[in-house]
Amino acid sequence: MAMSAGRLTTHVLDTANGHPARDMTIELLSGNGDPIRTVRTNADGRCDGPLLEGAALEAGAYELRFHVGDYFSGLDGTPAAFLDVVPVRFVVSDPEAHYHVPLLVSPFGYSTYRGS
Repeated sequence: MAMSAGRLTTHVLDTANGHPARDMTIELLSGNGDPIRTVRTNADGRCDGPLLEGAALEAGAYELRFHVGDYFSGLDGTPAAFLDVVPVRFVVSDPEAHYHVPLLVSPFGYSTYRGS
């Protein structure tokens, strides 16, 4: 059986307002802090495509930086955010697998996990 090409995806949900976090900036960095790419979420709180896929997804450490402070400060009527940039550090051990890193966020707290 042929293995599928691996990929890295993310999804951001604004739990304070009950909808996807549209137009949030997300930075992807290598484990040593080198920038790989910067994207903005679409209307569904997702990126328009994988952050990395195929040969570009290598085994190793990565960091996603979610710019939640800027996102919440851009919403009308939302209280000032306590959080600024939420870093999520993770390790890709199998570059042939799908790594989905969702973020559930409010101005004052967040949760993340390895999704599917």
